Amino acid sequence: MTDLPDPHRSGCPINLAVEVLGDRWSLVILRDVMFGDRHYFRELLTGSQEGIASNILADRLRRLVGHGLLWRADDKSHRQKIRYSLTEAGVQLVPVMAALGSWGRRHMPVTHELSVRAELLERGGPELWDRFMDELREQHLGIARPPGTPSVFAELQAAYEAAVADGPCGDPDPVVGGGAATS
Repeated sequence: MTDLPDPHRSGCPINLAVEVLGDRWSLVILRDVMFGDRHYFRELLTGSQEGIASNILADRLRRLVGHGLLWRADDKSHRQKIRYSLTEAGVQLVPVMAALGSWGRRHMPVTHELSVRAELLERGGPELWDRFMDELREQHLGIARPPGTPSVFAELQAAYEAAVADGPCGDPDPVVGGGAATS
């Protein structure tokens, strides 16, 4: 029996995470699935402001499925459509995405409308992240969340839509937890 060489540079957890998530597009794709409610190739290709090329998107989707962050299923409405959803490991990236958004807001030249969700996640902290992960588990894995739990996705989307309506100089002080619809 031949021992195959370890494909990883080291066993360091940060290195291993960077090997999976450290390219230019993987986190953007996960962001769009997680926060943009995009599940199909065409939605991911056309719905992102960053303008990913179709061959790169196809490659990254294959890699994210291979690394167990997304899973794919045939869409019953169309033979050639594939629906991408988060796995449990993908759902557990919510705190990572919140931390990245918080860092980006503090250190990069963000726009108000594109940073409002990161601000809400930062202010809401682990309690909001846990509620959002429960909601993502329901949406992507079919695991029901507690009845009557307010929709974090709806809160984030409403804050984004309000920021877009306000324009670039909108109110920089959104409120977390205010009367969002449940789903």
